[in-house]
Amino acid sequence: MKFLAFIAAAALTISPAFADSSSPAGLWKNIDDETGKPKALIRITETNGVLTGQIEKLFRDANEEQNPKCDKCDDARKNQPIVGMTILSNLKKDGDEYAGGEILDPNNGKVYKSKLHLTDGGKKLSVRGYIGVPMLGRSQTWVRQD
Repeated sequence: MKFLAFIAAAALTISPAFADSSSPAGLWKNIDDETGKPKALIRITETNGVLTGQIEKLFRDANEEQNPKCDKCDDARKNQPIVGMTILSNLKKDGDEYAGGEILDPNNGKVYKSKLHLTDGGKKLSVRGYIGVPMLGRSQTWVRQD
């Protein structure tokens, strides 16, 4: 009986790790493609096959505003706190990637088309924001935190 309890406990401990590596859902640290420094922690959730990403924490220098607002946004997010803000929306699975959604860059307030896909066995996420076609855009690598 103790052996069965051990197996059940082990299965509960191990199975989330396998589920995480096949889905972008989870906590991610985004790395700035220009500076190479971490910028934020973003929590991606999946509901009915649609991904959404929300900023949980910003990595800011001591001399920077620690709780900035999106003063450059021109939609409902204008002057809203960046921490807690939804920056990824409407991404749906399309083959090996998630596409058809949007990503907000809170630094400039612009919303871009977006697509993403898992790399490195689910440990990294390649996130692309673009205007028009994917060739005209920027990519970032996000690193899984949980």
